[in-house]
Amino acid sequence: MASGIVDLRSDTVTSPDRAMRAAMASAEVGDDAYGEDPTVRSLEEAFAARVGKQAALFVCSGLMGNQVALRCLTNPGSLVVAGATQHVVAYEHGAAGRNAGVQFHAVCDSSGSFGPDDVTYAMDSSRHHHPQVSLVCAEDTHMASGGRPWAAGSLAAVAAAAGSVPVHLDGARLFNAEVATGVGAGVRAAAAVTVMCCLSKGLGAPVGSLLAGPADVIAQARTERTVLGGTMRQAGVLAAAGLVALGNVERLAEDHRRASRLGTAVAERWSGALADLPSTNIVTFDHPAADELTDHMRRHGVLIGTVAPNRVRMVTHLDVDDPGLERACAAVASAPD
Repeated sequence: MASGIVDLRSDTVTSPDRAMRAAMASAEVGDDAYGEDPTVRSLEEAFAARVGKQAALFVCSGLMGNQVALRCLTNPGSLVVAGATQHVVAYEHGAAGRNAGVQFHAVCDSSGSFGPDDVTYAMDSSRHHHPQVSLVCAEDTHMASGGRPWAAGSLAAVAAAAGSVPVHLDGARLFNAEVATGVGAGVRAAAAVTVMCCLSKGLGAPVGSLLAGPADVIAQARTERTVLGGTMRQAGVLAAAGLVALGNVERLAEDHRRASRLGTAVAERWSGALADLPSTNIVTFDHPAADELTDHMRRHGVLIGTVAPNRVRMVTHLDVDDPGLERACAAVASAPD
């Protein structure tokens, strides 16, 4: 909580702590474009092992990780099955159409996920003059619905319905799902060919995400990263922060506890605003005057955001402590209708 402001806009707003800064300052580096940065290689190997994949690639952002996966796994003009409010559909500024030449078959994901029938319908439609499906994308946790993890076995069922069509998992907050459910990230991502995770959200790194998958796909991903302008040189200073961030997984439970407390405050102030309390670190709800609510919270020293018209989002993270949380709860309690 810097300068007395409680910033709940996103879990991307964190600052590296002293230990992370020290690791960055002392990082051994090399030219990553030549595969010669030992710290980057250590981070990629550690992440690939953590999510149960053969290899991994360090990229600038989660958006880049998703876009690289699309370029590796799809064909221009084909369909990608994904939830209508997933990040790759709604929050990447139409990048998929520009970078991979694909279009989305967007399905309802208001519950935080979708099912095998959605995939089967899209694939069967190709026999009725619809485009071929080349990829299925899932998001775990699902941000827009309030950081909901996919239920156990759901992704495997979707992958089974997809058959030979690959699945990409946008696991920007996959480790939040791991902590909330007790099911490891590798198990949660097992049905996906590729999985992307962000280090710069709840894990607290200043920059970076990772894309993991089969060795041949990740080899292609390195080329696609270059095409998108994502090649980095002495990137070990950033990868060192990522290695520290991978040690922050267990503390995500603190963010979840605080989000549940914040969700309780929202439910007490606006009956029916939440179907259930958040199990991870995101509180989202509809409010008829979201801009006015945002202004009210700012006047009380709390920053919040929106993710759709009149859809409010508040996100807890490692820079929000208990006094800051209670300040936010008090601001919610005094908010106008």
